[in-house]
Amino acid sequence: MQWEFTPEEVVKREVDYGLETFRRDLFEEVAGNLGSDDENFLQQSFDLIYDLCYWEATGREFSDFVITLDENVPLEAHVLQAIKEHMRDNITMLGAILQRMIMDGVESGLVLEQAIANAAEKHKLAVAQS
Repeated sequence: MQWEFTPEEVVKREVDYGLETFRRDLFEEVAGNLGSDDENFLQQSFDLIYDLCYWEATGREFSDFVITLDENVPLEAHVLQAIKEHMRDNITMLGAILQRMIMDGVESGLVLEQAIANAAEKHKLAVAQS
């Protein structure tokens, strides 16, 4: 995706760009790039690609992500590897959004570990609702 702002501006809260908007924008990008009318395939592919972005944005290794996949995923590991390379900017932006969420927790008085757990819970809820 292309933005008119930077991840740093998101972290500094100079721009209001949150998780829900990011997920909506990413879905539109994935749907446009996959070019399929199969809604089930699109949703499963988006979920998988989003999970990949989240995995990478939280500092984990791609090879560890692949190990977690079952055989029913809509995209194979080698395809995901290629997609990951095209998702670098998205991964960076998602990382900035998550960092902002953690910083919001710290600024509200939580210790860092609590702020991380709070951000993870908010993330989990946002994903479940969409």
